Amino acid sequence: MTAAAPEAALPSSRRAVATRTRIKICGLTREQDLDAAVAAGADAVGFVLYPKSPRAVDVSRAAQLAARLPPFVTPVLLFVNEPPESVLDALSRVPGAIAQFHGDETPAQCLASTGSGRHRFVRAARIPLGNAGAGFDLVKYSSDFSHAQAILLDAHVEGFGGGGKAFDWSLLPTAVDAHLVLSGGLTPANVADGIRQLRPRCHSLAVDVSSGVEADGPDDRPRKGIKDAAKIRDFVAAVRQADMAFSPSR
Repeated sequence: MTAAAPEAALPSSRRAVATRTRIKICGLTREQDLDAAVAAGADAVGFVLYPKSPRAVDVSRAAQLAARLPPFVTPVLLFVNEPPESVLDALSRVPGAIAQFHGDETPAQCLASTGSGRHRFVRAARIPLGNAGAGFDLVKYSSDFSHAQAILLDAHVEGFGGGGKAFDWSLLPTAVDAHLVLSGGLTPANVADGIRQLRPRCHSLAVDVSSGVEADGPDDRPRKGIKDAAKIRDFVAAVRQADMAFSPSR
Protein backbone atom coordinates (compact mmCIF):
# COMPACT_ATOMS: atom_id res chain seq x y z
CA MET A 1 0.00 0.00 0.00
CA THR A 2 1.28 3.45 -0.85
CA ALA A 3 2.28 5.49 2.20
CA ALA A 4 0.17 8.54 2.95
CA ALA A 5 1.68 11.95 2.45
CA PRO A 6 2.85 13.59 5.71
CA GLU A 7 0.03 16.17 5.66
CA ALA A 8 -2.54 13.36 5.45
CA ALA A 9 -1.69 12.59 9.07
CA LEU A 10 -3.03 15.99 10.10
CA PRO A 11 -6.70 16.53 11.00
CA SER A 12 -8.64 17.53 7.90
CA SER A 13 -9.29 20.99 9.34
CA ARG A 14 -5.56 21.63 9.76
CA ARG A 15 -4.07 20.25 6.55
CA ALA A 16 -2.01 22.68 4.52
CA VAL A 17 -4.05 24.60 2.01
CA ALA A 18 -1.96 27.74 1.52
CA THR A 19 0.65 27.69 -1.21
CA ARG A 20 2.18 31.04 -0.34
CA THR A 21 4.95 31.02 2.24
CA ARG A 22 4.80 34.07 4.48
CA ILE A 23 8.08 35.97 4.92
CA LYS A 24 9.37 37.85 7.96
CA ILE A 25 12.52 39.98 7.93
CA CYS A 26 13.74 40.25 11.52
CA GLY A 27 16.23 42.34 13.45
CA LEU A 28 15.43 45.64 11.75
CA THR A 29 16.96 48.80 13.17
CA ARG A 30 16.96 51.30 10.26
CA GLU A 31 14.33 52.98 8.12
CA GLN A 32 16.02 52.08 4.84
CA ASP A 33 16.10 48.40 5.77
CA LEU A 34 12.44 48.38 6.71
CA ASP A 35 11.60 50.10 3.43
CA ALA A 36 13.67 47.52 1.53
CA ALA A 37 11.83 44.67 3.24
CA VAL A 38 8.45 46.16 2.37
CA ALA A 39 9.48 46.87 -1.22
CA ALA A 40 10.69 43.29 -1.66
CA GLY A 41 7.34 41.89 -0.51
CA ALA A 42 7.84 40.90 3.13
CA ASP A 43 4.68 40.00 5.03
CA ALA A 44 6.10 40.88 8.45
CA VAL A 45 9.06 42.66 10.00
CA GLY A 46 10.62 41.99 13.37
CA PHE A 47 11.99 44.26 16.08
CA VAL A 48 14.16 42.78 18.83
CA LEU A 49 13.22 44.19 22.25
CA TYR A 50 15.92 42.21 24.07
CA PRO A 51 18.60 44.63 25.31
CA LYS A 52 21.40 42.05 25.18
CA SER A 53 20.94 41.49 21.45
CA PRO A 54 23.21 43.39 19.03
CA ARG A 55 20.07 44.02 16.97
CA ALA A 56 18.08 45.45 19.88
CA VAL A 57 15.89 48.53 19.67
CA ASP A 58 13.76 50.04 22.40
CA VAL A 59 9.99 50.25 22.27
CA SER A 60 9.98 53.87 21.13
CA ARG A 61 12.25 53.07 18.21
CA ALA A 62 10.19 50.01 17.29
CA ALA A 63 7.04 52.14 17.28
CA GLN A 64 8.75 54.79 15.16
CA LEU A 65 9.84 52.23 12.58
CA ALA A 66 6.53 50.37 12.60
CA ALA A 67 4.69 53.61 11.84
CA ARG A 68 6.26 53.47 8.36
CA LEU A 69 4.62 50.15 7.53
CA PRO A 70 1.82 50.03 4.97
CA PRO A 71 -1.39 48.10 5.68
CA PHE A 72 -1.10 44.30 5.76
CA VAL A 73 2.59 44.22 6.74
CA THR A 74 2.71 43.01 10.33
CA PRO A 75 5.13 44.27 13.00
CA VAL A 76 6.46 41.56 15.32
CA LEU A 77 8.05 42.34 18.70
CA LEU A 78 10.59 39.83 20.02
CA PHE A 79 10.77 39.40 23.81
CA VAL A 80 12.97 37.35 26.13
CA ASN A 81 11.64 36.73 29.64
CA GLU A 82 9.99 40.13 29.92
CA PRO A 83 7.39 40.74 32.66
CA PRO A 84 3.82 40.59 31.33
CA GLU A 85 3.22 44.27 32.05
CA SER A 86 6.24 45.25 29.93
CA VAL A 87 5.07 43.10 27.03
CA LEU A 88 1.55 44.49 27.19
CA ASP A 89 2.87 48.05 27.31
CA ALA A 90 5.01 47.46 24.22
CA LEU A 91 2.15 45.84 22.32
CA SER A 92 -0.09 48.80 23.15
CA ARG A 93 2.48 51.19 21.67
CA VAL A 94 2.90 49.35 18.37
CA PRO A 95 -0.58 48.96 16.83
CA GLY A 96 -1.27 45.58 15.28
CA ALA A 97 1.92 44.02 16.62
CA ILE A 98 2.35 40.32 17.34
CA ALA A 99 4.51 39.15 20.26
CA GLN A 100 7.26 36.60 19.70
CA PHE A 101 8.60 34.87 22.81
CA HIS A 102 12.18 33.56 22.75
CA GLY A 103 12.91 32.96 26.44
CA ASP A 104 11.71 30.50 29.06
CA GLU A 105 8.10 31.67 28.96
CA THR A 106 5.51 29.05 29.89
CA PRO A 107 2.15 28.76 28.13
CA ALA A 108 0.51 30.56 31.06
CA GLN A 109 3.06 33.37 30.95
CA CYS A 110 2.58 33.81 27.20
CA LEU A 111 -1.15 34.14 27.71
CA ALA A 112 -0.73 36.59 30.60
CA SER A 113 1.70 38.66 28.54
CA THR A 114 -0.76 38.96 25.67
CA GLY A 115 -3.86 39.81 27.68
CA SER A 116 -5.33 36.29 27.61
CA GLY A 117 -5.86 36.33 23.88
CA ARG A 118 -6.16 40.07 23.30
CA HIS A 119 -2.92 40.00 21.31
CA ARG A 120 -1.57 37.25 19.09
CA PHE A 121 1.77 35.60 19.80
CA VAL A 122 4.36 33.27 18.29
CA ARG A 123 6.38 30.92 20.50
CA ALA A 124 9.96 30.03 19.58
CA ALA A 125 11.06 26.40 19.91
CA ARG A 126 14.80 25.98 20.37
CA ILE A 127 15.77 22.87 18.39
CA PRO A 128 19.10 21.25 19.41
CA LEU A 129 21.82 21.17 16.78
CA GLY A 130 23.02 17.90 15.27
CA ASN A 131 21.42 14.53 15.93
CA ALA A 132 20.12 15.77 19.29
CA GLY A 133 17.40 17.53 17.33
CA ALA A 134 15.65 14.18 16.88
CA GLY A 135 14.91 14.14 20.61
CA PHE A 136 12.95 17.39 20.60
CA ASP A 137 9.23 16.62 20.86
CA LEU A 138 7.78 19.26 18.56
CA VAL A 139 4.34 17.63 18.56
CA LYS A 140 4.09 17.97 22.36
CA TYR A 141 5.59 21.46 22.30
CA SER A 142 3.02 22.59 19.75
CA SER A 143 0.25 21.09 21.86
CA ASP A 144 1.53 22.79 25.03
CA PHE A 145 1.53 26.15 23.23
CA SER A 146 -1.72 25.56 21.36
CA HIS A 147 -2.77 29.18 21.96
CA ALA A 148 0.17 30.42 19.90
CA GLN A 149 -0.59 31.58 16.39
CA ALA A 150 2.50 29.70 15.25
CA ILE A 151 5.55 27.85 16.51
CA LEU A 152 8.84 29.32 15.35
CA LEU A 153 11.65 26.80 14.85
CA ASP A 154 15.13 28.08 15.69
CA ALA A 155 18.42 26.42 16.57
CA HIS A 156 19.32 26.03 20.23
CA VAL A 157 22.46 28.09 20.78
CA GLU A 158 24.04 29.74 23.80
CA GLY A 159 21.98 32.64 25.06
CA PHE A 160 18.59 33.75 23.78
CA GLY A 161 17.23 35.14 20.56
CA GLY A 162 18.15 34.03 17.06
CA GLY A 163 21.58 32.46 16.72
CA GLY A 164 21.94 32.44 12.95
CA LYS A 165 22.55 28.69 12.83
CA ALA A 166 20.54 26.05 10.98
CA PHE A 167 19.41 22.84 12.66
CA ASP A 168 18.77 19.55 10.84
CA TRP A 169 15.32 20.06 9.32
CA SER A 170 15.04 16.40 8.31
CA LEU A 171 14.82 15.34 11.98
CA LEU A 172 11.51 17.12 12.57
CA PRO A 173 8.26 15.10 12.77
CA THR A 174 6.56 14.35 9.46
CA ALA A 175 3.27 15.85 10.67
CA VAL A 176 2.75 18.70 13.15
CA ASP A 177 -0.73 20.05 13.89
CA ALA A 178 0.38 23.69 13.90
CA HIS A 179 1.41 26.65 11.81
CA LEU A 180 5.23 26.66 11.68
CA VAL A 181 7.78 29.40 11.10
CA LEU A 182 11.19 28.18 9.93
CA SER A 183 14.09 30.24 11.23
CA GLY A 184 17.76 29.83 12.05
CA GLY A 185 20.54 30.13 9.50
CA LEU A 186 18.28 30.81 6.53
CA THR A 187 19.79 32.45 3.45
CA PRO A 188 18.71 33.04 -0.15
CA ALA A 189 20.66 29.88 -1.02
CA ASN A 190 19.02 27.42 1.39
CA VAL A 191 15.52 28.72 2.09
CA ALA A 192 13.97 26.84 -0.84
CA ASP A 193 15.24 23.53 0.55
CA GLY A 194 13.74 24.35 3.94
CA ILE A 195 10.38 25.08 2.34
CA ARG A 196 10.44 21.85 0.36
CA GLN A 197 11.18 19.84 3.49
CA LEU A 198 8.75 21.48 5.91
CA ARG A 199 5.76 22.64 3.86
CA PRO A 200 4.16 19.16 3.71
CA ARG A 201 4.60 18.61 7.45
CA CYS A 202 2.42 21.38 8.88
CA HIS A 203 -0.75 23.40 8.49
CA SER A 204 1.06 26.36 6.93
CA LEU A 205 4.63 27.57 6.74
CA ALA A 206 6.38 30.91 7.12
CA VAL A 207 10.08 31.74 7.06
CA ASP A 208 11.99 34.17 9.25
CA VAL A 209 15.41 35.58 8.32
CA SER A 210 17.80 37.99 10.00
CA SER A 211 21.54 37.37 9.64
CA GLY A 212 21.03 35.75 6.22
CA VAL A 213 20.12 39.11 4.70
CA GLU A 214 22.57 41.31 6.57
CA ALA A 215 25.31 43.35 4.96
CA ASP A 216 28.84 41.94 5.08
CA GLY A 217 31.42 43.69 7.20
CA PRO A 218 35.16 44.06 6.49
CA ASP A 219 35.71 40.59 8.01
CA ASP A 220 32.99 39.09 5.77
CA ARG A 221 30.80 38.56 8.83
CA PRO A 222 27.23 39.92 8.94
CA ARG A 223 26.90 43.47 10.24
CA LYS A 224 24.29 42.73 12.87
CA GLY A 225 21.27 44.97 12.50
CA ILE A 226 22.36 46.32 9.10
CA LYS A 227 20.50 44.70 6.20
CA ASP A 228 21.46 44.34 2.54
CA ALA A 229 18.59 45.29 0.21
CA ALA A 230 19.85 43.01 -2.57
CA LYS A 231 20.00 40.02 -0.21
CA ILE A 232 16.46 40.75 0.95
CA ARG A 233 15.26 40.79 -2.65
CA ASP A 234 17.12 37.55 -3.39
CA PHE A 235 15.63 35.89 -0.31
CA VAL A 236 12.07 36.85 -1.23
CA ALA A 237 12.62 35.73 -4.82
CA ALA A 238 13.94 32.35 -3.63
CA VAL A 239 10.86 31.84 -1.46
CA ARG A 240 8.47 32.69 -4.28
CA GLN A 241 10.34 30.36 -6.63
CA ALA A 242 10.03 27.55 -4.09
CA ASP A 243 6.31 28.27 -3.72
CA MET A 244 5.79 27.55 -7.40
CA ALA A 245 6.49 23.86 -6.75
CA PHE A 246 3.39 23.76 -4.52
CA SER A 247 1.12 25.66 -6.91
CA PRO A 248 -2.11 23.73 -7.71
CA SER A 249 -1.47 24.35 -11.41
CA ARG A 250 1.70 22.27 -11.37
